[in-house]
Amino acid sequence: MSRGGARGFGRGGARGGGRGGFQQRDAGPPDTVLEIGSFMHAVEDEMLCASLVSDKVPYFNAPVYLQNKSVVGKVDEILGPINEAYFSVKMSEGMVATSFKRGDRIYIGSDKLLPIERFLPKPKVTGKKPVSLEWTEN
Repeated sequence: MSRGGARGFGRGGARGGGRGGFQQRDAGPPDTVLEIGSFMHAVEDEMLCASLVSDKVPYFNAPVYLQNKSVVGKVDEILGPINEAYFSVKMSEGMVATSFKRGDRIYIGSDKLLPIERFLPKPKVTGKKPVSLEWTEN
């Protein structure tokens, strides 16, 4: 007896079934952008930036902008220690990493940032353990 969908396709059948996907559409630039990083240097076809915000981390693939809200590219990788993070940006079509100067600012939408606490170990909760109820004979 076969489980799943049509002939070797596992779950959801051969066409269009399955778990579906999220259709990501370009929503355009956000109303306000926050300064997230400073350009350091070009690495191959990407740019490396030092994070200027110590309490937030950008989402992967989050679009980054210039101050005038024109798209520079998307966050590709996040590197370095938590207290001194860096991120690389995969450039959008028409943008060239070597055209930036050291210190140029990069911006991001505030909805594309995560709090740093998500990446830190959770503190251990200390409390009393529940007392088991045991039968005692008198």
